[in-house]
Amino acid sequence: MPPGRTKAQDVFMRMRGDILGGVLRPGQRLRYGELCGVYGTSMGVLRESLVRLAEQGLVRGEQQQGFQVSPLSGTDLRDLSDAREEIEGLALRRAVADGDVAWESRLLAAHHELARTPVVDGEVTPRVSEDWAAAHACFHDTLLDGCANVRLRTIAASLRDAAEVYRRWAFSLGRDRDRDVAAEHAAILEATLQRDADLAAALLRAHIRRTTTALLAALED
Repeated sequence: MPPGRTKAQDVFMRMRGDILGGVLRPGQRLRYGELCGVYGTSMGVLRESLVRLAEQGLVRGEQQQGFQVSPLSGTDLRDLSDAREEIEGLALRRAVADGDVAWESRLLAAHHELARTPVVDGEVTPRVSEDWAAAHACFHDTLLDGCANVRLRTIAASLRDAAEVYRRWAFSLGRDRDRDVAAEHAAILEATLQRDADLAAALLRAHIRRTTTALLAALED
């Protein structure tokens, strides 16, 4: 257990990582006895962790049936992705029009950090590293930060937050192994800095759509 982390925090973080990494799979029933053994913890600590995970939307409780990992919903994923393409595409167009040189500098710095951060963490069960996830979020947030419309940026950010679990599952459960995400980010950056709003928005929409396509394919399997 990492220094300074309580037993409850450790169990919560380990379970969260296993859900986002696909070890605990979408829709899986979470049986108390088994999980207490796997995570080496008590029933009380486990229940506390499950409640926190439910607050984040990663698990859900059902009366008389305990908890399960939140299931994948193809309908919700399609709706969420469609909304993201529209809203984030519009916000990026506005950012290209409104953004100043200081915004360009922040965007370059965010992309540099993203490009230099290892994507994968874990040797036995590879998963998206928390450092890369943070750098990825920073890059996409900064990309839209040039948009002067605060409400539009806020809506876009809330949609991206809602898609986080789907993004993680697309990595651990998806089948799109030939994808070059780094090249996609670099192309979006270049089009944005060239102030080509049409191309930048089209590349961002394709970036979102490819994640959705990979996860929907896994869902069908």
